Amino acid sequence: MNGADKAGNGGEDGERLALALKASNEGIWDWWVGKPDIYYSRRILEFLECSPSSAPNVFLEPHEMVHPDDRTRFGQALKNALNPSGPELFAIDCRLKTGGDRWRWLRIRGTVVRSRDGAAQRIAGSMIDISLRKQAEAQIEEERHILRTLIDCVPLQIYFKDLESRFILVNRQMAEWNGQPSPAAVVGKHDRDFFASAHWEEAAEDERQIMASGEAITGKLEREVREEGKVTWVLTSKFPWIDRAGRIKGTFGVSSDVTELVEVQQEATALAGELQIRNQAYEEELQLAREIQQTLASSSFPEVSGESLALRFGSRYLPISGMAGDFFEILRISDTTAGVLICDVMGHGVRSALVVAMLRGLLEKQRRSAADPSAFLRGLNNGLNSILDRAGATMFATAFYAVVDLGAGTLRYACAGHPGAVATGPGGVRQLAATRKEKGPGLGLVAKADYPAGEVALSEISRLLLFTDGILEAENEDGEPFLEKRLMETAADCRGATLEEMLDIVLTRVLQYSEGHHFDDDVCLLGLELAAIPAAVRS
Repeated sequence: MNGADKAGNGGEDGERLALALKASNEGIWDWWVGKPDIYYSRRILEFLECSPSSAPNVFLEPHEMVHPDDRTRFGQALKNALNPSGPELFAIDCRLKTGGDRWRWLRIRGTVVRSRDGAAQRIAGSMIDISLRKQAEAQIEEERHILRTLIDCVPLQIYFKDLESRFILVNRQMAEWNGQPSPAAVVGKHDRDFFASAHWEEAAEDERQIMASGEAITGKLEREVREEGKVTWVLTSKFPWIDRAGRIKGTFGVSSDVTELVEVQQEATALAGELQIRNQAYEEELQLAREIQQTLASSSFPEVSGESLALRFGSRYLPISGMAGDFFEILRISDTTAGVLICDVMGHGVRSALVVAMLRGLLEKQRRSAADPSAFLRGLNNGLNSILDRAGATMFATAFYAVVDLGAGTLRYACAGHPGAVATGPGGVRQLAATRKEKGPGLGLVAKADYPAGEVALSEISRLLLFTDGILEAENEDGEPFLEKRLMETAADCRGATLEEMLDIVLTRVLQYSEGHHFDDDVCLLGLELAAIPAAVRS
């Protein structure tokens, strides 16, 4: 290759390097060891917010540009690089003070050029701004801390196991239950390390079946025998642990200590049902954020009917993110009675999804009071307030709950700071719990709060529409929200439509009204219809 060819190829290499650095957003630096001057590329000068004449050499002691918390690491890394027997690469992530008097995270990498005797003569490399990544890592770490705090505060044993049934994560209660000083002391161990073979072999077989079938085992009463002969009883539910790609990674479960109940009331016929209610409430608290969304999207409804009327249900659920705070539940209280609940948890993300999980668990615990709207909401409030208070978390949820009794011909309802349901009937359209005096505070805010109840005759109602505030808060281009008035007008226009058509019409109207034709908050709609049973069917 001649000189011209070499020059041309060198120019191409230089151009490639410049393009690569531009794409990676990196800057170049070059320092001859021991000299006060240093070369910084234009990109590094932008990082440091200074000019070539004012740019400091960050590698000269006393390293005042390096953040105090990073200074020792920085100095040690540089010392190692300058050592004749040191590494060939200088590498550190640290914060540097910019000319704008603020701290910026930079990833610094450099190759050490040495003399024949190993002395460092020159270090050249690159810098890249990683401030946004560091901020994201800090946020993720904080959410993990919140999640761990709440899990450790739930009053039951929580654990995850791998494919070999070894513990990979447990909460504080589980560690204490196994007589260990900390959760870390349980990780990597097996049930055989704590229990006699009669128990751990059965537990391992259950977990193999769960992983093979993908089906949960819930509400199982287990007799635990420890090696020293101590016997305890727990009520356990176990589930398949599936990753995002649908692969089985192991199992996870929740168990609660029921030793005292079993010993004192072992012959009581009501024990199994009582334990099942308790366990159902607890196991729902463990549902992870993405699994909650699958539950919320369910379209399966219970059958409830009387002599001449039957209840028909319909729903629409539109979360704006992977972890939402809206949900609804329909409770079959009896053959002729149903409870309908709609709930909206403050905020979005991990924290709201956890509160949804806790509320779903608590409402199972409150099934005994499901026929009384006031008592039902009061129980949910007290349970949620107690958990949040123990965790030191400030969260709340709004809710509307109604009980439809076809036998008595009544609809009774109570409200916890939530928009009241819209009812349509022979007399037109009305909103239940429309005034402040008809509502109690949001769930979880005030311990032992009261929730006043209202009642309407079913003869005045043909349909009931429950909704979350994502419907009401949709704004047009002038910033005006949709609000209850427009929702009631829409419901009135749907008298000739089916229940499913009505739900679609409501969503369409709101989207047409909103700027950008999208929702800014989670949307949950639950419709209820009183349908006449044909005489031929009744007979």
